[in-house]
Amino acid sequence: MAVGGLVLLSVVLVLVPRSWWGVLASGWPVLVPVAGGVAVLVAGVLLWRRDSVEHEVSAAPTPPDRQVQPLRSWVVPVGVAVVGAVTWAAVTWLHGSVPVVGDGVQRAQLRVESIRTGLTIGAAVTAAFALLLAFRRQQLAERTQQATEYDAGEKRVTELYVKAADQLGSDKAPVRLAGLYALERLAQDNPAHRQSIVEVICAYLRMPYTPPDDESTPDPGDQRSADGPAPAEPTPATGDSDNPVVGPREERQVRLAAQRILARHLRPTTPEQEPHPRYWGTKVMLDLTEAVLIDLDLSGCHLHNATFTKTHFIGAAWFEGATFSGDAGFEGATFSGDAWFGEATFSGDAGFEGATFIRTAGFGRMTFSGAARFEGAAFRSAAWFEGATFSGAAWFREATFGGAAGFDGVTFGGAAGFDGATFSGAAWFEGATFSGTARFDGATLAGTRYDGPEPVAE
Repeated sequence: MAVGGLVLLSVVLVLVPRSWWGVLASGWPVLVPVAGGVAVLVAGVLLWRRDSVEHEVSAAPTPPDRQVQPLRSWVVPVGVAVVGAVTWAAVTWLHGSVPVVGDGVQRAQLRVESIRTGLTIGAAVTAAFALLLAFRRQQLAERTQQATEYDAGEKRVTELYVKAADQLGSDKAPVRLAGLYALERLAQDNPAHRQSIVEVICAYLRMPYTPPDDESTPDPGDQRSADGPAPAEPTPATGDSDNPVVGPREERQVRLAAQRILARHLRPTTPEQEPHPRYWGTKVMLDLTEAVLIDLDLSGCHLHNATFTKTHFIGAAWFEGATFSGDAGFEGATFSGDAWFGEATFSGDAGFEGATFIRTAGFGRMTFSGAARFEGAAFRSAAWFEGATFSGAAWFREATFGGAAGFDGVTFGGAAGFDGATFSGAAWFEGATFSGTARFDGATLAGTRYDGPEPVAE
């Protein structure tokens, strides 16, 4: 780039009309500002291009944005040759353009002035070349400093990350809480590490845990838990019952704190419907397979791919108004308390195969853009789907409805399969719309009042 700029400058100097040289020959008051202005312009353009790369806001140093190619060995000799050629061309051309007028003294003075002007041009080209080399040297120094700061920042983040993870393994609940909040602060300040920190928190919640016998007691710090119904029967969660976790009551508080940390940073808006400053983005993925979750409240949260396979939900579970931008899996999950999914949106596939709902399951006004699978799901109490929209296929094969089943006003945009489903209580399909095939082959409709369309058998 430097050689190209020098060649271009030499061409421009050669093509300058002769009438301009009288002004240029007036000396440094004209040449210095012109050379300085060109140099500042070039440097500004280069700096603007370098800073045009957008980086996510982060407290940690950012990595070097691009590699600086090593300087070729031929650049300096070629640059010296170009400077010499430009200087020689300028002196020769100016010397030959001296008019044959006046006496010998005047012509000698003009020749001296032409040589001086040509040398001045050569000095200006040399200064421009030196400025480009100095700018490159400055770039290298800045990149080295940036790389040093980035390495130091990454080392500091790693040390804090390891220390916080070690705290989660402590047998003291306050130390584990401190580790969780340290990870939260680390993720808030370092967006690039948020997903890995979320995975650590999810891994902690997946650890075996046996709740205390009176787990049905509402959490005094959670207003929604206090207002919500208690589970019918507290069931032991996954884990080794012969080797229970030390301090189950204290561990309960640690797990509640972990759940609140996830929920706090997955809500894009505040209660006042303003953008949440602590929102971690829409690409956060949760893997809570076989986890034990207590009074989980993810209402209004935005989740990407979320996995709750064989998860045990103790107490009520709130997913009202939540948005799942990817696939969501609740296969084999157990909901000991009420499960509320009202007005939630599933953009991908939603899997509830084999899930067990011990208490009320509320799916009213939900939107399923992909396939919704409730095959083999067990609804032991009431199940409400009023106003829900199934844009894709809806499968309820072999599902068991122990209480009332409300499908009033539901829109089935694709195929709907209730083959082998068992309705022990009343089932309402008033106002339901079936745009595709509706199958009820082998369904048991004991005590059912069915006001929907006639089942279609293929």
